[in-house]
Amino acid sequence: MTARAADRSRYNRATAHLDAPVAVVDLEAFDANAADLVRRAGGKPVRVASKSVRCRALLERVLARPGFAGIMSFTLAESLWLARAGFDDVLLAYPSADRSAYAELAADPKLAAAVTVMVDDHAQLEFIDAARAGGTEEIRVCLELDTSLQMLGGRIRIGALRSPLRSPAQLAELARSVERRPGFRLVGLMAYEGHVAGVGDSVAGRPFRSRAVRLMQAAARRELAVRRAEVVRAVRAVAPGLEFVNGGGTGSVQHTAAEAAVTEIAAGSGLFVPRLFDNYTSFTGRPAALFAQPVVRRPGVGVVTVLGGGYPASGAAGPDRLPVPYLPEGLRYDPQEGPGEVQTPLLGAPADDLLIGDKVWFRHAKAGELCERFDELRLIEGDRITATVPTYRGEGHAFL
Repeated sequence: MTARAADRSRYNRATAHLDAPVAVVDLEAFDANAADLVRRAGGKPVRVASKSVRCRALLERVLARPGFAGIMSFTLAESLWLARAGFDDVLLAYPSADRSAYAELAADPKLAAAVTVMVDDHAQLEFIDAARAGGTEEIRVCLELDTSLQMLGGRIRIGALRSPLRSPAQLAELARSVERRPGFRLVGLMAYEGHVAGVGDSVAGRPFRSRAVRLMQAAARRELAVRRAEVVRAVRAVAPGLEFVNGGGTGSVQHTAAEAAVTEIAAGSGLFVPRLFDNYTSFTGRPAALFAQPVVRRPGVGVVTVLGGGYPASGAAGPDRLPVPYLPEGLRYDPQEGPGEVQTPLLGAPADDLLIGDKVWFRHAKAGELCERFDELRLIEGDRITATVPTYRGEGHAFL
């Protein structure tokens, strides 16, 4: 029996009493992935990206492990909710335009002490001040550096369109604005190199593209390491009390951790290891989060149909954003239908061994987005469910 077949047997035994659809997290794989992130971080703390987990119980589990510290959140409303739930170090990774949430933050000393907001523009400081509604608490601020690789005088740009701040002078100028402005305190600097951390460099069947990605990422790491160090020096000259410099992502943990200027690493997807993280030479993780759909039809030889399952992930539309049938091995989509809103035909020899009601296990393309489809996660140890925990959705929240 292959390792994947053994996993299928375990998952089927653990969920035999449950009807699908059902979502599970294999805790042995989850914990092994967490340990690997800590190992690759080389002694620097790992801040957990909540968007990649979206389950409070699992955030608590991983933060209880040595080597993890703090949360990187994705909306201000989520940040306040997490802080009220007892998480005392929440870094909001994206600028916000949530006036009511800023008013809450500025009015509550506990929230203001726990939450750090992201800024990359003078106008955002103006916005926050206008939203205070009389609140006087000091707002903790982090600046974001643009990490994109630019070549040929900027005519070629590789990387996410995030912060407009690129040079040490630009970051230092905004740092001075924060320092001079009453009611704000500059505590951090963030630089997320998504074109390195979030792009696979070993895609099956595409050797030339994979080679090109590796060359691009090597060049990007070299350029960013120099520029990030210069930016940190410039910002620390303005704000000597800077508490943290955050960088990285699941795909670049060990490379970013090697930079002396970086004090902590961000990662989250590496806990669940969705299908987009199969194509890396820098690490190998274990799939920890899966969902099952039930067989509801047998249209013919070599074909079964499962209920629903059309759960595409965010990003540029393409086949890599789709979930993939994972267990039993050997199933594939009908190219004319793909994964559907209410039904999904699956082709392949294993279909002939599946009965009505049997489970087919899938892997989602991006980590936490699976939790937007399910109210609960069943936590599996061995071949037993040891806990059932709510997702953000199960607690009544859809923050974005």
